[in-house]
Amino acid sequence: MTENSQNPALAGQRNDPSFENIYQELSWRGLIHVSTDAPALESALAGPPLTYYAGFDPTAASLHLGHLVQLLTMRRIQLAGHKPLGLVGGATGLIGDPRESGERVLNTPEIVGEWVRRLQNQVRHYVSMEGANGAQLVNNLDWWQGVGALEMLRDIGKHFRVGTMIKKDIVAKRLNSDEGISYTEFSYQLLQGYDFLRLHQDYGCTLQFGGSDQWGNLTAGTELVRKAANAQVHALGTPLITNSDGTKLGKSEGNAIWLDATLCSPYAFYQYWLNTADADVVDRLKVFTFKTREEIQQLADAVREAPFRREAQRALAWEVTSLVHGEAATSKVIAAAEALFGKGEVSEIDEATLQAVAAEVPTAQLSAEDSTPVALLAETGLVSGRGEARRAIEQGGAYINNVKVEDGLSPVPQGNWLHGRYLLIRRGKKNLAVVTRA
Repeated sequence: MTENSQNPALAGQRNDPSFENIYQELSWRGLIHVSTDAPALESALAGPPLTYYAGFDPTAASLHLGHLVQLLTMRRIQLAGHKPLGLVGGATGLIGDPRESGERVLNTPEIVGEWVRRLQNQVRHYVSMEGANGAQLVNNLDWWQGVGALEMLRDIGKHFRVGTMIKKDIVAKRLNSDEGISYTEFSYQLLQGYDFLRLHQDYGCTLQFGGSDQWGNLTAGTELVRKAANAQVHALGTPLITNSDGTKLGKSEGNAIWLDATLCSPYAFYQYWLNTADADVVDRLKVFTFKTREEIQQLADAVREAPFRREAQRALAWEVTSLVHGEAATSKVIAAAEALFGKGEVSEIDEATLQAVAAEVPTAQLSAEDSTPVALLAETGLVSGRGEARRAIEQGGAYINNVKVEDGLSPVPQGNWLHGRYLLIRRGKKNLAVVTRA
């Protein structure tokens, strides 16, 4: 995804016309885990255009898959005629909301400011900035930097009750931990609550949504608006998406699946979705694509009747990767994946994709002089040793850059190294490795 990009893949999407209103579609897609007064919220979303917001704190240089739930939900509600505010928290990002794992490391204002810029460009990618309900980006540093400590305590803090604050799930867990919780992170509820009040006062905002793990912060806002502005506003919590095995969505060996292509390549991103389990794929199609109820049912039938075809996974991987990285990048990724296994020209695979492949498969590093096919097969671990490597070559089951190996003892010519430094080694149809030049 490039900065300030328009997103044709997202612009071409529409809400499912088979639903009476957007609330019902969100409910069917499993996107409403908890909310304030449900009938009132449905009525509001089915009525005249309203202004709503979702917030994103710059605690990293990129958003990740958990945020993608909120970004696509923003777009769905905008398509229903409502106006989104995308808040990137230059103030709250200096603090960070409480985590179960312990106190956050506080980043410098300079780092947070740069991350605000990056995240704003990412948010802009998922909503339309044009038209009567065009999105607006806001930064809570714009109002918080003018609020003094006394003003915060007198005008904001007086509306909060400590007994209620310490009952919030994450706060209660941290209070009962060995580390406890600092006053800085404990005060985060006040900051997010005041954000809703300011957006209500300045923009007429009447709905905030976010992940259900933020529910305490969401309701802090609705309560503050009720007490300070004598107004009823709404909050909606989307579910935390987990896999059927209980692991958190977007976690791969402890690493987040980032939306920034420099942090998670389009190839790795596409492969992540392609590897979705059969038990999870239909739910993922509901949450992360704009496919209609009828289209998703057809893919659900395909999972049940012919799971080996992976039709639903391929549809999911195509659409989500296209939404995030664009259709051209997705087509390139698919072509590269086919080329890796002998169905295309490996010389056309770009270096970034080769690097991404190398992160997913066995690798080895050898000098050009030592790069005999026998050594390549053995050093990458595709065979147990050089004897097995020789037998694999003799049996016609070894390939370098998709070319069957005939001579196992001559080094690979320098001109055969992809981008001057990579070789794709394959044994049989599916066992792949990458060698980089030392």
